[in-house]
Amino acid sequence: MVSFARICLALVLALSASLASATNYTLWINGRTGGGTIGNYNSWTYWGPEATAAGVNKKSVNWDGYNSISNQNYHVRDALDCFCTGSNWCYIATHSAGDLILGYTLANYGSSARQKKNATPNSAGVCGASDGTSQTGWNIKWVRTASGAGGGSELSDAGSWALTEPLVKDLKTTTARAMYNHNDTKGVWFYMYAGAKGTLYSGILPGQDDEAVAYHSTGGVSGSSGGSWCNPSDWFCNDLTLGTAANEGGRAKWSYHSVSFRDDNEAYNHYTGGNWGGIVGVVRGAMVNSAQ
Repeated sequence: MVSFARICLALVLALSASLASATNYTLWINGRTGGGTIGNYNSWTYWGPEATAAGVNKKSVNWDGYNSISNQNYHVRDALDCFCTGSNWCYIATHSAGDLILGYTLANYGSSARQKKNATPNSAGVCGASDGTSQTGWNIKWVRTASGAGGGSELSDAGSWALTEPLVKDLKTTTARAMYNHNDTKGVWFYMYAGAKGTLYSGILPGQDDEAVAYHSTGGVSGSSGGSWCNPSDWFCNDLTLGTAANEGGRAKWSYHSVSFRDDNEAYNHYTGGNWGGIVGVVRGAMVNSAQ
């Protein structure tokens, strides 16, 4: 007869082995223009030097930043399957249209059956099965979004970007907002970081902006169209509020969206500059401190 003590020891050893194999990853999802090698989770061309700290076990989720969200989101699903299933969990950072593609992916596939993968990708960025079982959706702790374009950009509306790009068509404000249910994040929190060092396109982008995306999008403001929101120092525009509270004027934020950073000093623009710059730098600091 097997003793009770031996049964307990076997259970403890099994639990210890399971905990030892669990790994946390930090995924970075790029925006428009892309740049990193698709399928290579260690290709950081879009962001900056690979050696820069950016969260535990960081991986670059590369998609082309040119074709439509519906065409490219399988790259995001491949990455989530690889690193965010089984006993593994993910922290996620997005930039610009990376917010749009992740939101689309969660709303449309976040309740689907996902095969648990082994976190060992092939050259196409696809991982093999771990134990043959599946789970519902992915293991995501939270998302931090630098200059999120989930609400689109007026630069797309106005034709300031090349209109032949399929992604630019997706980034029109009414198109982006109607693309999926932005309130349906499958319970995953999106923490928004809104930059305000915008000068070049100030006549096109309403309210405060970072030269590419306005506060109505970077602040996760709800609704079927954009609008004008600003810093508290601007007397001629309603305030984008911090946290989950409705904005001045009453417009709510999407569910599970919270403004963690509002650029009151107008110090951060949209662009990485090839060196983790702009509003991305603020998110990178947050990932280093929190994605562990």
